[in-house]
Amino acid sequence: MRMRDAVAGLAGLLAAWGIADMTFAVAPPRVMSLDQCADQYVLALSSRTAVVGLSPRALNSDSFLAAQAAGLPIRRADSEAALAANPQVVIRYWGGDPGLLRDLARQGVRIVTIDDATDFPGIRRNVRRVAGALGRPAAGEALIRNMDVRLAASRGAWRGRTALYLTSLGATAGHGTLIDSMMEAAGLRNLAHGAGFHIVSLEQLALDPPSAVVEGFFDPPSGARVHWGPGRHGALRRLTAGRTLVSLPGALLGCPAWFAADAVEIIAAAAPGRCPATSSKPTTRCV
Repeated sequence: MRMRDAVAGLAGLLAAWGIADMTFAVAPPRVMSLDQCADQYVLALSSRTAVVGLSPRALNSDSFLAAQAAGLPIRRADSEAALAANPQVVIRYWGGDPGLLRDLARQGVRIVTIDDATDFPGIRRNVRRVAGALGRPAAGEALIRNMDVRLAASRGAWRGRTALYLTSLGATAGHGTLIDSMMEAAGLRNLAHGAGFHIVSLEQLALDPPSAVVEGFFDPPSGARVHWGPGRHGALRRLTAGRTLVSLPGALLGCPAWFAADAVEIIAAAAPGRCPATSSKPTTRCV
């Protein structure tokens, strides 16, 4: 901030001298991300030339912006790798142990933590915080505008129909979760009882099956790791057959970020009257 203030002061002085047409560019801060969620924020909001490190998961198929990570440095989230990268700003969601964070702080590195947002106002705050730290507030506002346009177009699509969210691990998401906010944004009423994430009871589902299901993390990148999960139990798969409205890819679900609106858009696209234009989407089933 001191350098930016100094540049602004010099520009004001030159303007007073009548040399108002001179402009100065402040170099973007060198930035490193410590986990896959932070990777997405850095890839979307930082200049590529300023990226000194992404997490080892940045190139994974369940990384939303994996294609943009190609050619950028990949570094481990440890003190040796991070300090060698010499970042000025580090972005994290869950990555980085306390020792690493202390080492970075001692070197004067600014550490920006992405909050575990449970709604879209929280996502807006996340975007603005990271964009501000990277000197790219306009880029952050562009992401937010695009997100809000998608949300507005999807609002109320399901007109209050009830549905249960189910992951390949057999978990569901109750109130106070981003999934709940995403379903609500598309006009669905969440059937999950209670708050937060919890494992569903197969017996209870058999006795009282939901009328509709929104699946998450059933796509191949996620499924390859959790093929044994309760959500893939044969009885549960038979129970949800014909009831699944959409299957959301893991790349849209693992991070409280602007692309949660893409998931809302997918859910809304499956609503009656909206399918003809979007029925080619593999994640959507017309009902």
